[in-house]
Amino acid sequence: MYKYEKKLPYPISIKKKNLKMAKYMLSQFGGANSELAASLRYFSQKFTMPDDSGEALLNDIANEELGHVEMIATMVKCLTDGATIEEIKENGLGDYYTEHGISLYPVNASGVPFTISYVASSGDVFADLSEDMAAEEKARATYEHLIDLADDEEVIQPLLFLRQREIVHFNRFKELYDKYKTMGL
Repeated sequence: MYKYEKKLPYPISIKKKNLKMAKYMLSQFGGANSELAASLRYFSQKFTMPDDSGEALLNDIANEELGHVEMIATMVKCLTDGATIEEIKENGLGDYYTEHGISLYPVNASGVPFTISYVASSGDVFADLSEDMAAEEKARATYEHLIDLADDEEVIQPLLFLRQREIVHFNRFKELYDKYKTMGL
């Protein structure tokens, strides 16, 4: 069922190390409004959609979100590439390094580990789709905050791409929500 293409949805070519930015970006890797949480949420919810089109939409977006997880992970890797222990400590990543070294581990920017409680799945079509629209809006806002914090076009451009995908996902969930309301479900 899955086909993995060995290319990112948007090219990442960050050459300048920036550990502070990497730390901020961890929120989109393992935070409450992260790409990981979105992917798991939509994949879980697809099984209670009332028709094939709803199931397909949630499945497609869940899989796209996994691609976004890979983008964020790649960006963090680029932003930390070649970091010294001193730089790690200076940029507030000493605690993270203690547990995880330079590997990626799903936490938010404050170091709070990912928890499955971030994955909302109620079994109610309208509650779940409302949650999905809200999740996309929260992720969009997070990307806008990250863009505000960034000063490197090689970081900003992929963030703009990811922000735009959140808007597209919101609109697709809204269309599905409206369709189901019109059907009188």
